[in-house]
Amino acid sequence: YKFCGRDLSKYLSWISKIQVNHPAVLRRAEQIQARRTVKKEWQAAWLLKAVTFIDLTTLSGDDTSSNIQRLCYKAKYPIREDLLKALNMHDKGITTAAVCVYPARVCDAVKALKAAGCNIPVASVATGFPAGQTHLKTRLEEIRLAVEDGATEIDVVINRSLVLTGQWEALYDEIRQFRKACGEAHLKTILATGELGSLTNVYKASMIAMMAGSDFIKTSTGKETVNATFPVAIVMLRAIRDFFWKTGNKIGFKPAGGIRSAKDSLAWLSLVKEELGDEWLKPELFRIGASTLLSDIERQIYHHVTGRYAAYHDLPMS
Repeated sequence: YKFCGRDLSKYLSWISKIQVNHPAVLRRAEQIQARRTVKKEWQAAWLLKAVTFIDLTTLSGDDTSSNIQRLCYKAKYPIREDLLKALNMHDKGITTAAVCVYPARVCDAVKALKAAGCNIPVASVATGFPAGQTHLKTRLEEIRLAVEDGATEIDVVINRSLVLTGQWEALYDEIRQFRKACGEAHLKTILATGELGSLTNVYKASMIAMMAGSDFIKTSTGKETVNATFPVAIVMLRAIRDFFWKTGNKIGFKPAGGIRSAKDSLAWLSLVKEELGDEWLKPELFRIGASTLLSDIERQIYHHVTGRYAAYHDLPMS
């Protein structure tokens, strides 16, 4: 679905008039946080489902080929084999949804996954991650190089200043160029919502990103002081729903940053199920960006199977 000419002007005019009801969003967020979670075997089932949505991530300055290799092995074998056998899930092919790395580490990830004999997608951050404060030409080249190296998903960051100054058409044009540079690769657009100033700006930026051709919209880089929060997620999910009603296009959602516990992951699955329905609960439309979440999920599954909590050495490193 392409927006251009008068069609684009009409939508930009509509977007500029939007206001988000802040108190109503906060009330909805409180409902989610106050809710009791599922227990016992239902919890184990939801946690295994959550594993399949994880973009297993390492974005550290000290990343090396060896810890990328370890990350990729963990992506293929996210839960210990004996635990899966106890749950009769050992033959279901449970892996994480993708691995996510810096552009310079894409080759390492592609090579490690190939050696492991699996086709888990490699996602790369790009466009001057996390700040996005480099020249547009450099940001576009970074996307092209990551795709050349084998990345099939690109997590781009937007220029926050365009949102803060209300330059919606310029933001649209920039993301369109990102989309073109991605070619066949999926485009996941990081809004860095903690730096957008208001929930109204979050909604507007979400709509522009989707109009410009994003396959996913993502809350955060994980490097901001405020990352994935429920109020922001509610606004983004409602934007996805509105966009679907207007165009018939389903756009994915990816919360990232600060999602560390198994309990957190259950709340996020529940929120997406309630706001968008079961059809969004699949890796093509929902991801969780996380680096430490998988360890806690595996720990909770270990507890469900054995009745005791795992010691640090009981579970494989990622």
